[in-house]
Amino acid sequence: MYEAQEAALYPLRLTAGMTVAALDLLPERWTDNLFVRMQSAWCQVIRDTRVTHTRPRFGIDEVPTDDGSVLIREECVLSTPFGRLVHFSKAINKEEPRVLIVAPLSGHFSTLMRETVRTVLADHDVYLAEWINAREIPPDAGRFGFDGYVGHLVDFLEALGPGTHLMAVCQPGPAAVAATAILAARHGAGQPRSLVLIASPIDTSISPTAVNRLAMDRPLSWFEDHVVMQVPLGHPGSGRLVYPGFVQLAGFLSMNTQRHLDQHSALYWNLVRGRGDEARAIRDFYDEYLAVLDMDAEYYLDTVDRIFQRNLLARGELSWRGQPVNTGAIKTTALMTVEGERDDICGLGQTVAAHDLLTSVKPKNKRHHLQVGAGHYGIFSGRRWQQETYPLVREFILASA
Repeated sequence: MYEAQEAALYPLRLTAGMTVAALDLLPERWTDNLFVRMQSAWCQVIRDTRVTHTRPRFGIDEVPTDDGSVLIREECVLSTPFGRLVHFSKAINKEEPRVLIVAPLSGHFSTLMRETVRTVLADHDVYLAEWINAREIPPDAGRFGFDGYVGHLVDFLEALGPGTHLMAVCQPGPAAVAATAILAARHGAGQPRSLVLIASPIDTSISPTAVNRLAMDRPLSWFEDHVVMQVPLGHPGSGRLVYPGFVQLAGFLSMNTQRHLDQHSALYWNLVRGRGDEARAIRDFYDEYLAVLDMDAEYYLDTVDRIFQRNLLARGELSWRGQPVNTGAIKTTALMTVEGERDDICGLGQTVAAHDLLTSVKPKNKRHHLQVGAGHYGIFSGRRWQQETYPLVREFILASA
């Protein structure tokens, strides 16, 4: 039904785009007219407001540093059918702390963290763990559950070697803790030097949000019956069971419906009034926000079951490939947790709970920061992230190097 709807709307969007192009060709004396501007603005909104399923570009070509602007080259250094290790290589010879940022696998592409990556790049050698859209993964590539996710982080950390700092934003937090514990138990060289957890659901029993309650109030069978679907014909992953990104997007939109309607109203009137910069900022956000990926159903159901419903990590009962995950084995990895005062997705206390799990890490190597006034996305993007949160994270990584 979703695919049919997209196909049915295509002629409307195509017509809207052609109308905008035609109006742009009119002489200025005709276009400087309220009616024409309103028509053009309405057609632009129709043309551009759509859900897409292709990873946008990061588009980080250079970053400002203390030594001036530095060119950036994005390159994949390790890949599997399910994920990629991406390096944002700098055109400098200076040695900087190496940071592995783990992007969430929660319905959006890793480019949602563009601002996080760009900010951290100013002072660090940045790698990114990102995930492939499950609708693009053929069924014969095999299964991918929570254990596979953790296994990818273990492999990526071992590939990067000693001295890596690990940063997990939101959903990957439990997997990042598990991967660190596994490497610590092995006494492996891939143990991260520090672990930064930002708005991560480590203990979902604390201050449960609407997202937590949705996961906990229904049996796992409900999710299997209502939100797990098969990728239709016409995609490489045809036949794979997934949690579609457009379904999760609908859930996020429903949490703040009026705000999204207000934003699109503001977009329309900014276009009518010729406020290009304001309109572009809103459009850029929604181009990113409406680009969604499908999650492998096994991973999605594993996460609902093991992290949200049974809360296995917080209870010390999480296992990986049949072996217990012992967070007490983590001794040499410093820990920093970050929470947002107004986070409506990951409640206050859920992330700082990691301090109670890493019992062998010395108190002097632990730090927590509560970002006043920040909602969920404001913890890793926006003014507060750049001016208040990131400087503290940078100092922590430097102190742990």
